[in-house]
Amino acid sequence: MQKRKASQIADVLIEALPYIQRFKGKTIVVKFGGNAMIDEDLKHSFARDIVLMKLVGLNPIVVHGGGPQIGQLLEKLGKTTGFVDGMRITDSETMDVVEMVLGGLVNKEIVNLINMHGGKAVGLTGKDGNLIRAKKLHLTPREVLPGELAQEMVDLGHVGEVSNIDSGVLDMLVESDFIPVIAPIGVGEDGRSYNINADLVAGKIAEQLKAEKLILLTNIPGIMDKQGTLLTGLSLKNTEDLIADGTISGGMIPKTRCGTDAIKGGVTSVHIIDGRVDHAVLLELFTNQGVGTLLLHGE
Repeated sequence: MQKRKASQIADVLIEALPYIQRFKGKTIVVKFGGNAMIDEDLKHSFARDIVLMKLVGLNPIVVHGGGPQIGQLLEKLGKTTGFVDGMRITDSETMDVVEMVLGGLVNKEIVNLINMHGGKAVGLTGKDGNLIRAKKLHLTPREVLPGELAQEMVDLGHVGEVSNIDSGVLDMLVESDFIPVIAPIGVGEDGRSYNINADLVAGKIAEQLKAEKLILLTNIPGIMDKQGTLLTGLSLKNTEDLIADGTISGGMIPKTRCGTDAIKGGVTSVHIIDGRVDHAVLLELFTNQGVGTLLLHGE
């Protein structure tokens, strides 16, 4: 029994070896969110995955969300906020809470977890080193009736989109053997802070760094077909076809488009994986089977 267990461990290490060799020195951008950010065991599992990636020669960069944590603090403060298309309407007071939660509580918790498990993590927001330049997000008027557009655009307040990534501070940290952990807060030309979707920030950073991989953690197994079967590998064309025919719908559309845009921008591959699985990142990187959907350029 003991020999069999030892043999199984050896098989796992041998299976991982070619992947470690292939990705050594490569940049891997990981968007950390969903259940993996809430469940205590999964948080520690994720931190250990990131530390191991760094120890075997990869260069992980973590971008995190924090929507539920923001909502919890706003509720405690008696502050109510609305949502439009899944985006929180963010006035100045709400933006103060967003910065406190994302740039403070959540960011430092992730940094601390990685450091507890033997890594050297440094927490950042987009304000540090002008990492993320942002501009106000303007929503395109949506159709109210067929052929009729809303007369007024919705003002989301301090909700932004990425206008530029200055990777200088990230390059410096990676070269010094640190693991950057980034909160998705950008700064505008006028100095105003903007809350930005973490998937989009991760995608833009991956594009700027020409990362080998962008990994997006979700609360589902990956991209599913209409029968509910996991699609383990898709090309850009396959992905667009699945969006067009309604197979990919709802909240998976922006996540999927984030992935396809990253590939078009020079990222080698994108992985949409199930963050509810223990050690999901390692399983996706270093095993033959993986735990999600792999997007490649393809035809």
